[in-house]
Amino acid sequence: MGAFDVALSPDALARLGMYYSLLTRWNDRLHLVAPCAPEEFATRHVLESLLLLKHLPHGAKIADIGSGGGLPIIPCLVVRDDLEATLIESSAKKTVFLREALAAVGRRGTIVARRFEEIEAPEVQFVSCRALDRFIPKIPELTAWAPDGATLLLFGGEAVKEKLPNAKAYLVPGSEKRYLFRTRINTD
Repeated sequence: MGAFDVALSPDALARLGMYYSLLTRWNDRLHLVAPCAPEEFATRHVLESLLLLKHLPHGAKIADIGSGGGLPIIPCLVVRDDLEATLIESSAKKTVFLREALAAVGRRGTIVARRFEEIEAPEVQFVSCRALDRFIPKIPELTAWAPDGATLLLFGGEAVKEKLPNAKAYLVPGSEKRYLFRTRINTD
């Protein structure tokens, strides 16, 4: 799809439509995403989330921190059924939404209703995060928590780059200040 370099099958488009429909029904109660038009949701939320796919090899295991409304991981699971995901969300109400959303799009994932700091990191090769409360101050905790050798895939602005100076930054298409940052956790 244009600048995002993503091809979506008719099945993936239908599943993403089901996900959007469910999310909009739950959004008033849980504030999963800022209200926006369907076109903006498709671009800013779904296509941005799918930027992760270029960094995930076949069969990748990924932990998504602060999954909330399912972004970025649910769109990725819709498009790639080979991925194994652990969705970590501290809000019990949002984990109910996540279970419903995964069922609605016909995908599975392990959902953990805890803060990432309260659990041991699952055995994964990748850790993603897109919208975590107080994200910038938590980056050192997140890097310490992630398994050795894991690759962090974090969405954010320039402030993230300051916390992760060795990260590779990929500018989000159509944005001047939003990036996907990729960095590997040292195995020392």
